[in-house]
Amino acid sequence: MERDLLGVREVPAEAYWGIHTLRAMENFQLGGETVGSTPGLVSAIAAVKESAAKANMELGLLDPNVGGAIVAACRDLRSGGLHDQFPVPLIQGGAGTSTNMNANEVIANRALEHLNEPRGSYGLVSPNEHVNMGQSTNDVYPTALKLATIHGCQGLVGALERFQAACERKAREFDHIVKMGRTQLQDAVPMTLGQEFRSYAVTIREDVARLTEAVVHLHEINLGATAIGTGLNTHPRYASIVREQLMAVTGLPVTTSPDLVEATQDCGVFVLISAAVKRAAVKLSKISNDLRLLSSGPRAGFGEINLPARQAGSSIMPGKVNPVIPELVNQVAFEIIGADVTISLAAEAGQLQLNAFEPIIASSLFRSINHLRIAANTLADACIDGITANEQALQDHVARSIGIVTALSPYLGYHMSGEIAAEALRTGRAVVDLVLDRELLDPELLGRLLHPQAIAGGGISPRSDRASSTREL
Repeated sequence: MERDLLGVREVPAEAYWGIHTLRAMENFQLGGETVGSTPGLVSAIAAVKESAAKANMELGLLDPNVGGAIVAACRDLRSGGLHDQFPVPLIQGGAGTSTNMNANEVIANRALEHLNEPRGSYGLVSPNEHVNMGQSTNDVYPTALKLATIHGCQGLVGALERFQAACERKAREFDHIVKMGRTQLQDAVPMTLGQEFRSYAVTIREDVARLTEAVVHLHEINLGATAIGTGLNTHPRYASIVREQLMAVTGLPVTTSPDLVEATQDCGVFVLISAAVKRAAVKLSKISNDLRLLSSGPRAGFGEINLPARQAGSSIMPGKVNPVIPELVNQVAFEIIGADVTISLAAEAGQLQLNAFEPIIASSLFRSINHLRIAANTLADACIDGITANEQALQDHVARSIGIVTALSPYLGYHMSGEIAAEALRTGRAVVDLVLDRELLDPELLGRLLHPQAIAGGGISPRSDRASSTREL
């Protein structure tokens, strides 16, 4: 039997959580994600609680035996234990109070076990008096969100780098293959398939850099602010000491915000991180669009590359195989774009000294980071690594395209190049054949102009080649 300000309730004897968690479970029945299903958040809260206990012991405010048991309980959580004792939905009212209370109760009851005392003996180890000493949800919860987000972003960066490396390998493999580049879905100028895949690697490398820059801002915390940033009910040295302890526990270079009142109400850093995650998602989705288009067909589309076949594509059309991995990435990107809007609205909706909507920020941001990490790894391993080139199709496209005339225009001139292009369109003949038929360029020079290295480098220098060839012709 446990009591709170609303009365007395029965709590299951086997549970580590208590009455506050029970009420939260009754009030918030969205289903889906719980605090316990987000291990990074549980570990982050435990790191905060461990640091607080150590700070309070250092200040002589917490009995060493009680404090030591609290630290041991926090380490149990950080090592992956008792996460099933966090049944509160991730999305909840109360600005995260239910999550903090859940943690206080679990840590208190586990600490009691370390002291060989029965659960619920809160006179010895109290969830609020001891585990929550010198703290408020309003500084514990946002600090934990930042720690968990840092950890999540580290995994996401690793996945993006993995995708980048996969694209770089394909770029090297395909560097010798000439293809047509396209703008607005129309033939543009020749390039190599290697250049196309290298551009994917470069664009994601940029997103790794932007995300890494944004994560730096997560290291500023408001721990020690308590309710609204004034540090009420804490020792004057508590904020400084708990920061040092948190650095030691997590290994992260956290800093205390210079203005704790401002820091307690500001969710701007989560908007920044969400924007960086969304940017990477948009880039991966665009690349996935390219992969679907380039592999379209196999007979009636572009058919320039082959994506690895992963599963049957139709219940009615035998032999059909769909680009399911890029499609997965597209859908993850759509989800992340929507989550970014949610995070922006939640951050804007804060009022006065606190933002009450950090739970939906946490839920949306954690899901975005986790899903994009999985999507990037999947796209690299189950798609990019297995792509092959249809070299004959690529060669045929180049041969039929009028776009290659642009590579010849420095030698033929714009007007003559336009004539060749128009005749190629009218007759269906290849540009190269028309140039050779008219004897406009020496065959050897023409071959060098259309060599993969020349194409990839933007052409060869006109220098004396142009002078001799054009004068002779």
